[in-house]
Amino acid sequence: MAPSSAGLMKRVKSVLPPSGRHWVGNGFHVYPVFANKAFTAELSPWLMFDYAAPKSFPPTSSKLGVGTHPHRGFETVTIAFQGEVEHGDSVGNRDVIGPGDVQWMTAARGIIHEEYHSTNFAKTGGTFEMCQLWLNLPKKDKMKKPEYQPILAKQIPTATTSTDCSVRVIAGTCHGVTGPAKTHTPVNLWDIALPTANRPVEIEVPANHNTIVFVRRGKIAVGPSEKPHEVESQGVALMHRDGDILRIDPKEKDTQVLLLGGEPIDEPIAAQGPFVMNTHDEIRQAHTDFMSGKLGR
Repeated sequence: MAPSSAGLMKRVKSVLPPSGRHWVGNGFHVYPVFANKAFTAELSPWLMFDYAAPKSFPPTSSKLGVGTHPHRGFETVTIAFQGEVEHGDSVGNRDVIGPGDVQWMTAARGIIHEEYHSTNFAKTGGTFEMCQLWLNLPKKDKMKKPEYQPILAKQIPTATTSTDCSVRVIAGTCHGVTGPAKTHTPVNLWDIALPTANRPVEIEVPANHNTIVFVRRGKIAVGPSEKPHEVESQGVALMHRDGDILRIDPKEKDTQVLLLGGEPIDEPIAAQGPFVMNTHDEIRQAHTDFMSGKLGR
């Protein structure tokens, strides 16, 4: 039995600085947040994280985004912060998410989808900000029927941990408040607002889970007060699994943090392009199914 870590501060394992941005399609100018840590057990159950920082787009009649492409074996979680994202897929889901909304798509055995700036946003132009996270599925769920969860901002409850910290709970439970997302393994996804600089907050998080702290706006010091690590905007801190209290000290006012957590999935990860399975034979089968038209039905 693992030793108890109740009441212990989570310590920082490593800090990843912001990496260079690149274009995904012609509509998403993203930071690959996890860089070379993507698709590793160190982040499990999370796989990949693309963040499109605020960027102004002029009005256009063109479709800006990514055309039809397949996925199998995992979930995509898209959060819109500014602007609107439009989604359509091969099993009939079509939706638009706006500021504060979340699109939780379970590709599972296979789906073909497209994602663009919404038609209305493209016409008017404006500031666009979003992120997309890839979340792994356990082997037992990789070949289940695809699912889609549209989660509106008004459906996402807020946990107030103190006067200096509010948490939009998208998935998991924070201070007794449970988010609306249905997950296949224990997962936390929290959108944290820290309005006051230099007012440290302590948030309860599950021990023995991977915990990832991404700074969307501002700057923080994270970890025990005697040995904190600074993380700048678009940087990320990977925490040790032991401990169940996360200490965050915002160094700028109106700091925004995204917390990703979860119980690690102790299974092999085989990833290639849009497919994430457990073996390379399964990856080859996914390619075969896609090319033969079997994937996405």
